[in-house]
Amino acid sequence: MILPVVTTGSRVKIMSSKEEGLSRGILAKQSGVKSETIRYYEKIGLMPEPVRSSGGHRVYNKKHLQRISFIRRCRELGFNLKEIRGLLELVDGSDYTCSEVRDYITIHINDIKQKVRDLQKMQRTLKIMVSQCDGKLVPECPIIDALFL
Repeated sequence: MILPVVTTGSRVKIMSSKEEGLSRGILAKQSGVKSETIRYYEKIGLMPEPVRSSGGHRVYNKKHLQRISFIRRCRELGFNLKEIRGLLELVDGSDYTCSEVRDYITIHINDIKQKVRDLQKMQRTLKIMVSQCDGKLVPECPIIDALFL
């Protein structure tokens, strides 16, 4: 189940001392995403600007945690940042249909299938190269020779 995510905005809100929030370090720990990565996602606009404490520190909330978890899960499934941005644009617009998401994912599945075919081709080529090597302790190596072609 994919949890809802927040919209991206550029307004900075100052959080009152009564509101609870997470530091970037705590957000990183709870989401399993490195603090530097969260900073990068903010910089490129995948993560919305967090509110600031009265001391000027970034303060994240549950919606930030949901969004960073969404991004992390997408990365685990092989989506690149451009593809994740596309998914987030669908979600942020909140007028997406399940059919649109399915079509988006189907394209990704087809990309994965092509990558698998490419990896299998590489594997076959490497196996042929290894089979041509008798493993003798001589400076001539058919594998190295094949790599120079």
